[in-house]
Amino acid sequence: MSRVVDRCDPACRAWISEAIRKVEADANRSADTHLHVFPLPPEWGVDLYLKDESVHPTGSLKHRLARSLFLYALANGWIRDDTTIIEASSGSTAVSEAYFARLLGLPFVAVMPASTSPEKIGLIEFHGGRCHLVDDPSSIYDESRRLAAACGGHFMDQFTYAERATDWRGNNNIAESIFEQLRLERFPEPAWVVVGAGTGGTSATIGRYARYRRFQTRLAVVDPEGSAFFGSFADGDPERTAAGSRIEGIGRPRVEPSFLPSVIDRMIQVPDAASVAAMRWTSEVTGRSVGGSTGTAMWGAAGLIAQMRAAGERGSVVTLICDGGERYAGTYGSDAWLDAQGLDIRPYLAALDAFLKTGELPEPSLP
Repeated sequence: MSRVVDRCDPACRAWISEAIRKVEADANRSADTHLHVFPLPPEWGVDLYLKDESVHPTGSLKHRLARSLFLYALANGWIRDDTTIIEASSGSTAVSEAYFARLLGLPFVAVMPASTSPEKIGLIEFHGGRCHLVDDPSSIYDESRRLAAACGGHFMDQFTYAERATDWRGNNNIAESIFEQLRLERFPEPAWVVVGAGTGGTSATIGRYARYRRFQTRLAVVDPEGSAFFGSFADGDPERTAAGSRIEGIGRPRVEPSFLPSVIDRMIQVPDAASVAAMRWTSEVTGRSVGGSTGTAMWGAAGLIAQMRAAGERGSVVTLICDGGERYAGTYGSDAWLDAQGLDIRPYLAALDAFLKTGELPEPSLP
């Protein structure tokens, strides 16, 4: 006689269906993010665009990731109507995941280092999350797993699932959005897209999409000092570790599972002082408040544009406004914090000012 194990739960399936509707309705209520033109002299023959991810409901690029992670977990049957959501994050991902957890009426716990700024803790709590602080930053992954096991919850694990939760073939992912918004520009297929690596999910999505659609666009990933990604890319060591990054949102002390080096054309290591200088410079030039990771990307974009100009190459370059600068008023926006960190941004500001005048990015004159 045949044996049958039936785990069909119509009530649970109905809840998941309604939860997915709520998450997708959130996206449907939101217009696409803007693609701003950065003011470069048109005669250069190079156009720079900034895709403004800071206008999402939770104020950052991570809103897209959190939405994808929730849809992925719901479709996999990992989240039910009584599931506590756990995430290892002290930054924007935790803020966005707290938002979606509250949308679904679920508890959310962010596991984070005890050194996390009060501003970030306040944002997570504003969206209904709870912060679980640990003294050892390297223990946040194991502590997240322990908490999830203890309460029967689900560890979202952005660093593992970021590259697979997003449909890189399309479905209004960030890559499809960029190319569609460029469709009527003078250089609709960008020469370069420049992004940072935090989980690695954004770079994986853009790199895969460009190949899938047969675009010749190259992908440059910028990495702040202290991060493991650049060294791993340079020497092919996936086990590379490093001290960690001062630029929040990008850079990691280890190479995360979602990081996909095979779709990256170039990596650029950026000094922290250059990231902060480019952050402030971008805000001044555009009148839009941007965060530190945007500064890292803008330093890389400026360098690529200078190289294109030197080679007589025309085309477009795209990067992201990952979040707003108001989250970093006490750090990257504070001269006192820079002094305490021993960071002198003046040589990099001078190099960026020269770039805007000449199209060349001179080597900073460091003391």
